[in-house]
Amino acid sequence: MSQRVLVTGTNRGIGLELCRQLKQRGDEVIATCRKASKELKELDVEIIEGVEVSDPRSLSVLAGKLNGRKIDWLINNAGIAGGLGLSDIDVDAIESFKRMYEVNSLGPLLTTQTLLNNLSEGSKVGIITSRMGSVADNDSGGSYAYRMSKAAVNAAGKSLSIDLKSKGISVGILHPGYVRTDMTNHNGLMDTDESASGLLARMDELNLNNTGSFWHSNGDLLPW
Repeated sequence: MSQRVLVTGTNRGIGLELCRQLKQRGDEVIATCRKASKELKELDVEIIEGVEVSDPRSLSVLAGKLNGRKIDWLINNAGIAGGLGLSDIDVDAIESFKRMYEVNSLGPLLTTQTLLNNLSEGSKVGIITSRMGSVADNDSGGSYAYRMSKAAVNAAGKSLSIDLKSKGISVGILHPGYVRTDMTNHNGLMDTDESASGLLARMDELNLNNTGSFWHSNGDLLPW
């Protein structure tokens, strides 16, 4: 049975590949982004441009365009990357920290909260995060802004899983793997097709019994 899936951050990388694979398997895809790429337009999916996940007003416009349509899956994929090691932190770095937090941490929370009326019993919410947000798994230090923003969204995802369980909505906190994309300067251990396939498998398996878990796209359970 096909599902209606809304994915954020779809103009390239993992988001683009998620839309491609969802379309291929027969799901109805709503792809949101700030500006659609040529590759996204070629997928023949519904595209809603001008969506900035860190801006509540932009999200309200998105909700209006959806016009009450039910969403089976909401995949919060939009995010930004950046390093900021200890020696990079200065007065000017504060804005970089704020921006990382606005997009990576608040973005998925605001999007989910704004679209809550479009979700119903049986709906699923996926939050694409990173194992770099794991405190227990941190054995290399650095990347302060990125790590902190992903740790924050992990906390948000866990709380969402508790708050939405009574509504019959499950929440998955998902690490895509170290993927070769523009965000990683095409370094990584896997390509976007393998990552997206794994992420969709985790979404397929997501239910109210395992809601709130932190998963690698390969199925491994990750430490907090």
